[in-house]
Amino acid sequence: MKEKLYRFMQGRYGNDQLNRFLMILVLVCFALSMLGGRAFYVAGTALLIYAYFRMLSRNIYKRRNENSVYMRYEYKVKQSFYTFKRDMQQRKTHHIYRCPSCRQKIRVPRGKGKIEIRCPKCSQTFIKKS
Repeated sequence: MKEKLYRFMQGRYGNDQLNRFLMILVLVCFALSMLGGRAFYVAGTALLIYAYFRMLSRNIYKRRNENSVYMRYEYKVKQSFYTFKRDMQQRKTHHIYRCPSCRQKIRVPRGKGKIEIRCPKCSQTFIKKS
């Protein structure tokens, strides 16, 4: 039986990160449909069909491109959460200001009073309280 499945899947795309994400969305949609809402059931079924279509597809090049686009978006989202988390941890010891001319982030230590800050990118100076 295992050999038959192996031979069937040869030349097909299989599973990847986008399919795993789609399966999680399917589970969420089906859970929400149990609370009420036929639209969630229909959306979950459509996502499930699309996930299986991707998994059994023989067009590996196209599926790989879809996955790489998904991975780029996932990376951007993860980076924004990481940046937010890092900024929140640094709020205890530093102020984070933006340069008024070029919008560059500048980190200044707290408790120094009014200081003149010089932007390292555009050399604009401005006064802020630290």
